[in-house]
Amino acid sequence: MDERLQFVARRPAGEAMAELCRELGISRKTGSRIFDRYQECGVQG
Repeated sequence: MDERLQFVARRPAGEAMAELCRELGISRKTGSRIFDRYQECGVQG
């Protein structure tokens, strides 16, 4: 859970999706899904 919060906090700050996903060891598809869910539902998503 902490990694997801870190991801959604860093993504809007301008970090590239590919770099964040590589650093956290997740696929870009998973990264996109996490970020999209955050945009729709906020932290609860």
